[in-house]
Order: sequence, then C-alpha cells, then structure tokens
Amino acid sequence: MPSPKLIGRLTREASSEPRTLPSRARRLPEDLLRQATHRVGIMALVAATLWTLAPLLGHLALYLTEPGDIRWAQFSRVDAIALSCVITSILLYVYLRTGQRNPEFVMDLALGYMVAMCFGYGVLVHWAQSWLTPIDVEPMITWTGPIILITAGIVPVNPRRMLVAGLVAASMDSIGMIVAHATGPYQFGPLRNAFLMHYPNYLMLGAAVVISAVVTRLGQQVSREREMGSYRLGEVLGRGGMGEVYRASHRMLARPAAIKLIRAEVLASSDDTLTQTAVARFRREAEAAAKLRSPHTVELYDFGVTEEGTLYLVMELLEGLNLEHLVRRDGPLSPSRVIHILGQVCESLQEAHSLGLVHRDIKPANIHLGRVGLREDFVKVLDFGLVRSTTGPSAESLSNAAGMAAGTPAYMAPEMAHGLQVDGRADLYSLGCVAYFLLTGHLVFEGDTPLQTILQHLQNAPEPPSRRTTRAIPEELEALVLECLAKQPEDRPSSAADVSRRLAEIPLSVG
Repeated sequence: MPSPKLIGRLTREASSEPRTLPSRARRLPEDLLRQATHRVGIMALVAATLWTLAPLLGHLALYLTEPGDIRWAQFSRVDAIALSCVITSILLYVYLRTGQRNPEFVMDLALGYMVAMCFGYGVLVHWAQSWLTPIDVEPMITWTGPIILITAGIVPVNPRRMLVAGLVAASMDSIGMIVAHATGPYQFGPLRNAFLMHYPNYLMLGAAVVISAVVTRLGQQVSREREMGSYRLGEVLGRGGMGEVYRASHRMLARPAAIKLIRAEVLASSDDTLTQTAVARFRREAEAAAKLRSPHTVELYDFGVTEEGTLYLVMELLEGLNLEHLVRRDGPLSPSRVIHILGQVCESLQEAHSLGLVHRDIKPANIHLGRVGLREDFVKVLDFGLVRSTTGPSAESLSNAAGMAAGTPAYMAPEMAHGLQVDGRADLYSLGCVAYFLLTGHLVFEGDTPLQTILQHLQNAPEPPSRRTTRAIPEELEALVLECLAKQPEDRPSSAADVSRRLAEIPLSVG
C-alpha cells in the first residue's frame, strides 16, 4: 500500500506575532500593503516599457524626418540614460516577484525608485538633450510632476515621507539643468531660474501630499475598523456567502487566531429575512462551538459584537487545507487515509450528537486537515452555522434546500430536503457522501442544477464507489459507505460511534 501524504504546517516568512503601536501611528493593514507592493511591481514594469519605447520611437522619428542624419543609428547619451532606467525598473520588478518582501520596506523602496526615475528624466531632458535642442528659460511642465502624483496614489506612505521624497524628486529637473550648465553651453541665468522654471513640479507635489494623506487615512480607517475587541485583523483568508474570515492577532498574547465576520452588506441588506438568517446562523455557530470540547472540533475563543454592530467569531487559526482542496489537488485518497480521517470526524460528530446537535452541513470544505502539535493529518470539523437541535422544529423544505438556504445539495440527506425532523443520522449520510468523494474524487450524484442533485439524492441508488475508481477499496469500507447513503435514516448506522467502531475493524490488506 502506498504511504499516504500528510498535511503539515504551512511555512510563512512573516511572523504572526501581534505587534501593537500607539494610536498616533496606527499601522496600515498587512494585506493592503501587500496589494500596494503588487502595484509597485506593475508600475516598475510599465516604466521599463515606456523607457524602452521612448528612445526607440525617438530614433524612428529622426530617421523618418531626417533620413540623412546618421544620429538616428547612433547610441547617444539619451539611450544610455534610458537603458539605465530600464535596468533599474526591471531589477525592481524582479525583486518584488521573486519572494515575499517586507511591505513597509517596499514602500520606502518605491519612494527611492520615484526619485531615481525623476532624476533620470531630469538629466535626460536638460543635459543629455541640451546639445540637440536649446531650451528657453520659461516655466515648463515635465513628466516629473505626474510621476510624483502616480506614486502618491499607488504607494500608501506617511504624508511627511512623501513630502520629503517628493521635494527631492521635484528638484530633479532643476538638478538636470544645473548639470547641463556645468558641462556645456546651456544657460538659464541666475541659479534661482533653475527652480522657478519648474515650479509646476512643486505644485503637483502639494497635490501628491494631499493624495498621500487621503490614501493613508483610508488605510488607517480600515485598520481601525478591523480591530475586534482585543484582536487586530490581518489578511483575508476566505469569503463565503454571508461571511469573511481574516487572520488575526491578539494585542497582548502571542496567539494567532482566525476571525469570522458577517459581511457588512448582509447586515445592511434590505431583506430582513436574509439579515435575520445570517445573525441566527452566526449565533448558533458560536453557541454550538462553545458547548463542544472535542479536539476534532474547531475551538472557539471569543464571540462578540463591535460598536458598529458587526458580529464576529474568534476561532483557532488552522494550518493546512480542507478536504475539498486536498482531493482537487492530489486526487482520491487511499482507503487507509480515508479511514483515518473519517474516524476523527466521527469523534467530533459523536460529541455533537450526544448533546442533541446536528451539524447539517458536513462536506469536504468543512473538514480541515493539518497538523496539531506533533500529530499529522489531524482533523478539525468547521462551520457549525447550520447546527440544529434534534428537539427543535424543522423549517427546511425541498424548495429552500434547492436555494441553498440550509445544507449543501451534493451532501444533503434526503430527509433534510423533505423538510423532515433530522437527527445525527443526517450527518452520517453527509459523511457517506464525503467518504465517497475522498475515495473516488467524484460526487455521489452530479446534477446540472442544485435541484437536480437533490432529486437524485431522493430517488437514485448510488453507484458503488469501487466502480468509479481504479483503486481497490476494502469491501467492508464500501459496504459501510453505502449503508451511510441509505435513503431512510433507520437503514443507516445508528450513530457516529457505530461508524467509528466499524471503521476501526476494517482490514487494510489492500490499498
């Protein structure tokens, strides 16, 4: 039997340790800074393209207008400056694309890059071309101002840093004129003329500082909005129909966490039913997770409501991936690994069922596989937002199930689609669907629409998983999976404990 692959801890260069800053220097969110890093790379690539095209088109224009002038075929000072700027831009782009860089350092690097590009342009215009075209001493607008404005809109930095770097960049045209005067016949009168000619650069710098202040303030507002109690939100880990999950860090402790929020547009929806459903599911998930102590159930740290009315759950941060992603990436799993995984899921379900709780949304995406301590392939059952007490009323029906108001069609027990009262055996049906997917890489039933899929669960007999895979499956395992997929709850195993016991008894002589 081939040895199973294990899902261990993901590696990250950045530390997840919480860092607190005084309120006067609120740190911008990490994910916003990383997005800005991506934009800086794009800006460098665009600049490299423009620095390449500009001299080439200049040579072409000279050839077309003055075909007898041999300068069109010569490598000039203009070309040398442009080439150096191309090389600088490409090096920056490659640097940002070949590893995870510190975003704050990249923002400083971007300001230095802005100064370098303005210097290249200022020297090119006033020194490299001064021998070609005399320049009158009068106010002029160059590309230096737009470069500063573009940088301010792309790079979220403190306005003071933008002001300092911008002053240097805005002066590069003047420096180019001074260099041209010192090395040739280029004249512009008193030294002040070199700066007065380019006063539009400093006007644009003023606008750039305002833009920088606005961009920074918006980022700080995002950071403030993401502070949930004692936790500070980081990057987005995932989005669902009604919620978002963020990586988070505690202000005082070194414990990373994941925070799940109800999306603001859901809470602000004009559909009161949608809002009430979202809030009810959120509260059910918090209440259910608070009752459960199984190590195979995701741990709840906190639950609360912000001053703005946003509901949030604070949960343990899991390293690894869910079974949906695992099978899509690696294909069907070995029977031994499937048995190992299902046994742990059963332990989580057994505790929930003993408390009268039914998960109602067991599916590969809600089963996480990773590493806990020294244990590999450790299962965590997620998302108890649809949990329901077996003693409570059932409100689901075929129509709202098809609309995905409760459960997932590909893994939904027939009695849930009928709107009947459900117990833990509904979760066992879903668990059978999960086992089928893990063993074969296929869903039990695949309809073109959710309603068609549900109808197949209601009416069709499942094809044995051994017929949909080339891998040998133990007869006892296949029989157990098909028993879990029985249409009638009474024909399924009696409990998660029963399934766990039978899994442990399956011989693994084939793989």
